[in-house]
Amino acid sequence: MTTRTNFKAYASTMMKIFTDAQCQELVLAAEEAMWRTGTDFYDKESLEILKKAGCWVDGKRVRIPAHITERALRSCQKHVVLCNSRTGARELFVEGNNAYFGSGPCTPFTRNPFTNERHRATRQSVGWATKVLDALPNIDYAMSLGIVQDVPLLVSDRHEFEQQILHTEKPIITVCVDAWGQADVIKMAEIVAGGEEELRKNPFICLYAEPISPGMHCLEAAQKLVMGAKKGLPTIYTPCIMAGGTAPATMAGVMVQGLCESLSGLVLSQCTREGAPFIMGGVYTILDMGTTIFSYGAPELHLLLAGLADVAHYLNIPMFGTAGCTDSCIIDEQAGIEAALSIAMTNMSGANLNHDTGYSEYGTTSNLDLVVIADEVLGMARRLTSGIRVDQETLALEVIERVGPGGSYANDDHTDEHAEENYAPRLVNRAARNIWEKSGGKTLTQVANEKVRDIINYHEPAPLPKDIAAKIRDIVENAVGHMPGEDE
Repeated sequence: MTTRTNFKAYASTMMKIFTDAQCQELVLAAEEAMWRTGTDFYDKESLEILKKAGCWVDGKRVRIPAHITERALRSCQKHVVLCNSRTGARELFVEGNNAYFGSGPCTPFTRNPFTNERHRATRQSVGWATKVLDALPNIDYAMSLGIVQDVPLLVSDRHEFEQQILHTEKPIITVCVDAWGQADVIKMAEIVAGGEEELRKNPFICLYAEPISPGMHCLEAAQKLVMGAKKGLPTIYTPCIMAGGTAPATMAGVMVQGLCESLSGLVLSQCTREGAPFIMGGVYTILDMGTTIFSYGAPELHLLLAGLADVAHYLNIPMFGTAGCTDSCIIDEQAGIEAALSIAMTNMSGANLNHDTGYSEYGTTSNLDLVVIADEVLGMARRLTSGIRVDQETLALEVIERVGPGGSYANDDHTDEHAEENYAPRLVNRAARNIWEKSGGKTLTQVANEKVRDIINYHEPAPLPKDIAAKIRDIVENAVGHMPGEDE
């Protein structure tokens, strides 16, 4: 039998928005903007690092020569791996077209799955959310799905991380208020991993920072980016921009604005520590002119991020994407359409770490029912991109001859051996109407909500050792909040 060494290329269903020539044009335009216009940095240490590297610094405005950007693109780590926090197993290979999915962070509100009440996120709601993320088979990593607001906000990030690390062994992407919060979270992660070097070798956390569009690297974002580079920990740097609001109205202009912000962050990261693991990305969408919202359900978001994945692949840099979210205020038909479309497009584009699953109300409210529904959609989307295997075994000529005209394949061994080729739904109902009615005639959202409650009530995440949990609690209890702009 002849084997195809490039089987994946034949079997996978992938999509591209840009050609390599267009990707190059976008990158060169971003490099020109980084020099011609520049971006503003508000952190003194960052300005010193960039000036020493050869960038043109005038006050807070930094213009980066193209050769420095090119050097940073060559030096950054192309192979980023995230690990299991309990075992250290290397699980997520953030590279190539590998597409992983997780929740989003920092929603001010959440929907209580037991009462359906919309309320401010709390320690409990983040713990519940993390437990659900831990239990779902197609969710690969965790973000908090809430800003903890039943504690002082300046130390809320420590409480969020504690709830996450207690309730999941999956990798965690952590969003911190400032550099002090990030330092505490790293300290907690090092305790779990067994030391600073162990965490660097097998990181189970990924740090997160974002510029303020258009073109501003605020004090907190720059400090967190520099700290991540010094520690050698994977760091996501993600613009959140709106066409017609904080970026040009044209889709290509949005790409250039976003790339300018991401790549100037990359330069700071690499000038701080050459080879520091850096993940580019963004939430590129539109300013909806009818409502003035930052839209999470617009088709332009999916189109822009699929295009950004093409550029990331062209540059060979890991990519942070967005999927599984909706502008709808409730989990209804609109939510299903928007979440499913984004998941399918994102999975086919091959963006690597895709967040915000479970976002509703244009990113203001987390909803665990949507997370469970998205988990099912993810299973379907991954079946789509697994393609169709074509070889002597799957062509099944001998089976066709054995069964013959008028026969049945149902009891043939070949059918049992290849049953896994068909996606088996866990949530979607395919039963005949009379069976569906006898089982309660429930809607998809009702079934999803029941599953959420069941996970919260009965799922038991792999526990942390009690002494480790106690050390983390001590850091959380003694955390000190700092006012924005306060000097170290």
